[in-house]
Amino acid sequence: MNRTLNSSMLAAWASLVSNVILTLLKLIVGVLFNSQVLIADGIHNAGDVIASATALGSMRISSMPPDEDHPYGHGKAEVVGASVVAAILLIAALYIGYHSFMLLFEPPAQPHIIALFAAIISLIWKMVLYVYTMRIGREANSKGLIATAQDHLADVYASAAACAGIGLGLIGKAYGWSLLSYGDPLAGIIVALLILKLAYETGRDSIDILMEKAVHPEKLEAYATVLQNMPEVKRIDRIRAREHGQYIVVDVRIGVDATLTIQQGHDISRMMKKNIMTADTQVTEVLVHLNPWYAGEEPEHEVTVEFDSRKPL
Repeated sequence: MNRTLNSSMLAAWASLVSNVILTLLKLIVGVLFNSQVLIADGIHNAGDVIASATALGSMRISSMPPDEDHPYGHGKAEVVGASVVAAILLIAALYIGYHSFMLLFEPPAQPHIIALFAAIISLIWKMVLYVYTMRIGREANSKGLIATAQDHLADVYASAAACAGIGLGLIGKAYGWSLLSYGDPLAGIIVALLILKLAYETGRDSIDILMEKAVHPEKLEAYATVLQNMPEVKRIDRIRAREHGQYIVVDVRIGVDATLTIQQGHDISRMMKKNIMTADTQVTEVLVHLNPWYAGEEPEHEVTVEFDSRKPL
């Protein structure tokens, strides 16, 4: 667990430091060589600094243990951080789209080979960061880190557009094809739409978790199978589960032999929790409610699964 947390924090710090360096690189080169696309991309990267800092802060909070005010832990802090990243992506998409559209009505800027090199460095750097951050984020099931990776992917799109725009401008300058100078703003508009799509997907996933949307039915079926394999379980009355940041909380109502003692019921509950948590390491809490089952009520080994039903206690 600590190793996973350390890897996640390292990836978050790498993202933050990289965004600071790339912001300075793009703004400095953009101003020195009058590259409007690099200046716009640099301003976009400044927003990424805020996004990376937000993700890092939310990850630190989510790693805090449960306390009196937050008995279920602080896992949703990462989801809140991911929502902030989605909002920043939305703002970046609108900014790049508007800026690119307005450039269509202005004289094209003169491209420079140094600006192209800066855009290529940013493209490669961000692609490496995206792959690295997404891999660590998925391994740790870190919503904040996955959102940061999506932000890196948005930067890959933006840098690719910058490379294409500056490259087309250099070709147009070399051969006297002035229309190619407008390839940059046209590519910027396409990139804005792609970033807008990323913002929607990241924001939708975060809102789903904050609204406690149920986990995928396949996971519920897997939990039900674990319970069905326990001879003590006579009936599954209800099974539900929700994500709570990096981890999952499962809620089950199970029918067991009505003649069991409280101690026996307690031991069965502990075994249910252990089996489900062993089957899925993302599960950190299993809430078990036992209902009485009487012989002859239904076949002993026939288990009825009704996901999210509303059976009375």
